[in-house]
Amino acid sequence: MKRFAIIIGLLSGFLFGVATPFSKLLLDGLNSFQLAGLLYLGAAIAMFPYIFRKNSNLTLLFHSGSRMKTLGIIFFGGFLGPVLLLFGLKTANAASVSIWLNMELVATAVLGVLIFKDTLDRNTWIGVGLTIIAGIVTTLGEGSSGIISALLITAACISWAVDNHLTALTDGASPQSVTFLKGIIAGSVNLLIGYLIASEPLKFGSVGPALLVGIFSYGFSIMLYVTSAQNLGATRGQILFSTAPLWGVILSYIFYHES
Repeated sequence: MKRFAIIIGLLSGFLFGVATPFSKLLLDGLNSFQLAGLLYLGAAIAMFPYIFRKNSNLTLLFHSGSRMKTLGIIFFGGFLGPVLLLFGLKTANAASVSIWLNMELVATAVLGVLIFKDTLDRNTWIGVGLTIIAGIVTTLGEGSSGIISALLITAACISWAVDNHLTALTDGASPQSVTFLKGIIAGSVNLLIGYLIASEPLKFGSVGPALLVGIFSYGFSIMLYVTSAQNLGATRGQILFSTAPLWGVILSYIFYHES
């Protein structure tokens, strides 16, 4: 069982990692809002069968004590985060973006200490510091245009960090239920905004591929990560999931021949 948990943990990182190079490819036919909407609607489609289970507890997200947290999860995690990511991805190498996405770890750690009263040990702070250094080195390699992209990706990571903490504070509802609700609401809003601001009609040839990336990279990836973490522990599960940038860098090199 442990070997199986390790394999699906690595698979969760792979599925999430490939989203970056594939998303850059899809931005040729979709604007950032349209693609963000389709990716999260894909995640909702992947989670749809799970919300009918007894332990999904979807209704708990609408209770009076959870409503503001749920709104925050939808806004920061489903709306703001993906849109900022895709705007940053437009002008940067997909490989660089894959590395910058590690800033979510930094943002989650810092917000945890400053706002959510978490405590971190010395090794964790060393990891945070090395992640910041990696982001700076990557930005320098991108030139002046990389600074703007790096700031957009960092802002996206801060949004997802808020989402992470709010999700952790949500009592009772399953991860699948949170992902479904975030995907269906934020995905629909983003897609509508993208449709309204688009200068040309939606290219339906791009809809199917975008939904597929959402289903596997934003839907099944999360489910596999949760399963792995439940069997190996949160820390080991996160380590396996953190291989995601590596896969993004490798595929960016294969697809775009990025240095």
